Amino acid sequence: MPRVQVKNADAKAFPREFALLHQLGGSDAIESEKLVEASAIYGDAAAVKSLVEGSDAVEFGAFAKAFAKPSQSGSVEGAEGNCLGWAARDSSGTLAPYKFSRRELQPNDVVIKITHAGMCHSDLHTIKGDWGPAKYPVVPGHEIVGIVTEVGSGVSKFKLGDRAGVGVFVDSCRSCAQCGKGEQIFCPKLVYTYNATHYDGLPAQGGYSTHVVIADDHAYTIPANLDLAGVAPLLCAGITTYAPYKDHGLDKPGLKIGVVGLGGLGHMAVKFGVAFGCEVYVISRSKAKEAEAIAMGAKAIIPSGDADALKAAAGTLDGIIDTVSAKHDITALTSLLAPRGRLVMVGLPPQQPTLNHFDMILRNLTVSGSVIGNLAMTQEMLDFCGAHGITADVEVIDIDYVNEAMVRMEAGDVKFRFVIDINKSLIL
Repeated sequence: MPRVQVKNADAKAFPREFALLHQLGGSDAIESEKLVEASAIYGDAAAVKSLVEGSDAVEFGAFAKAFAKPSQSGSVEGAEGNCLGWAARDSSGTLAPYKFSRRELQPNDVVIKITHAGMCHSDLHTIKGDWGPAKYPVVPGHEIVGIVTEVGSGVSKFKLGDRAGVGVFVDSCRSCAQCGKGEQIFCPKLVYTYNATHYDGLPAQGGYSTHVVIADDHAYTIPANLDLAGVAPLLCAGITTYAPYKDHGLDKPGLKIGVVGLGGLGHMAVKFGVAFGCEVYVISRSKAKEAEAIAMGAKAIIPSGDADALKAAAGTLDGIIDTVSAKHDITALTSLLAPRGRLVMVGLPPQQPTLNHFDMILRNLTVSGSVIGNLAMTQEMLDFCGAHGITADVEVIDIDYVNEAMVRMEAGDVKFRFVIDINKSLIL
């Protein structure tokens, strides 16, 4: 198949088009058919077709022109800044275009041109003020992937054109006891990706935006074999469900693991359990999702609303990862555990759970919580996904659909994660 070599790429002058070039495979040689196919989404199909038919060596300027799209920043009246995003301005949670400034590149920073941003339930809770007053305006998004378009003078971890990711937090103090142990997630001065404040006083804004500037030691490398849209949710949903397996010794082949819920978090927990060699069972209110669960490698569904099914499965599971944030019966879950079994909660139900203390004590059960993972574990998780070909199941949307997607996400109407195609639909 004919290939096209794109020469003399200028990342700083055309960051979106440079990112798109590397999203498609880089400048060495790209299949001409792949370029034409991408042009229908990202550029001018006629111009790209003419480009690839005319030569097997294309100057980057011509490539950038063929894939250029009009800027949307003109619709943000009176705004100034070097970054364009969509922000909520009050507790209605309605998102609309918003222009703001990212910091200037520092010696240890990289600039990542965002290609895709995953949508998490945390985004919805934050912009609506469900977890306390938000620091409006808020640009949500902490499942971020893209291409490095600038590197600081002190950076050796990344080079121009590399794939990179950003997760739930963007900075830590690096000097406290927790940071010293590599447990940045417990740093008392942790800077979350959005609805927070950077050490320099600038508001921290998330990934529903055109680019992000971050210290290289808080960014992640992305395996080259994985689809970027499917990678984005790994930066939150992925690490949230990978960490409990590793932290609680549930990653051993042959263990019987229950996963409560088959949503954005649950489907990742199933995929990880199967990849670890565990025997995975999905615990759900009904067996309606059994075909989907089995297609992911699960053995079966244990219907939590069926008393006979619960009785038959009692005492059979070595561990349970509970991903559900709605009200549900925790005691029914612990009854499924074998002696010394572990229930790890990653969902945030509104009520405090009620536990059967006699059952807990007499069978040496453990109930614990788990919150994402530190920098090292998150990179380990991404590398594991690369080695096993694991990505999230996603529905890719344009940025102008984001408010409707929030409504659908709240109703559970997505399989299994929305991801915004930033490079297609948010142009500075």
